[in-house]
Amino acid sequence: MSANDPARSTRTDAGPARAPAPRGKTQLRVGRLVKAHGLKGALKLELYTDDPEGRFAPGASFTLQVPESSPWHGKTLTVREFRWMNSHPVAFFEDIDDRTAAESIVRAILWIDQDTAQVSTEDDAWYDHQLAGLDVVRDDTVIGKVARVDHLPAQDLLVVRADEREVLVPFVKAIVPEVDIDAGRVVITPPAGLFEDLPDDDEPAPTGDAATADDDASA
Repeated sequence: MSANDPARSTRTDAGPARAPAPRGKTQLRVGRLVKAHGLKGALKLELYTDDPEGRFAPGASFTLQVPESSPWHGKTLTVREFRWMNSHPVAFFEDIDDRTAAESIVRAILWIDQDTAQVSTEDDAWYDHQLAGLDVVRDDTVIGKVARVDHLPAQDLLVVRADEREVLVPFVKAIVPEVDIDAGRVVITPPAGLFEDLPDDDEPAPTGDAATADDDASA
């Protein structure tokens, strides 16, 4: 269920940082730089958009989500060329002219600013501000609210506040089968143990007199 263009953005004190969106805009996560490709500064992309040719057109500029220790922190990245190589999306960017420069920016996540008034027409795609505050429903019972959305390289997580604690819920269709913005809720079917402690599988074996009593009762 993780959406492609519409962003679900967050920032933690110790995590990678990026500049906030200007007022009246939200940020869309459109890709991640996976690895250097060749010797001329090309980078393979992991795409989070259904329109890569449009999002990565020459001149397109991105805000970077990188660690604060990165030399790219606080900078933007501009596309010079986008192409497909052996079915893999590859991009060339301004000021990245060799493999060494490309390797210095690997794992950066690419964001663009988008007017909040522009509502996404994609299925299974929502902005962060649409999800935050929704009731979280399990078995027809409200068990909490969506506090925010965390974005990890592998998947997005709904951060659900339930009973004064936060539970991280993978934002995938198997666990979040329904998002109803108009009704103000998301329906979840979490695996056992996600919201509650599981009981121990094995009961302790009886000892001493208790064991003798059990044996006598079964005789």
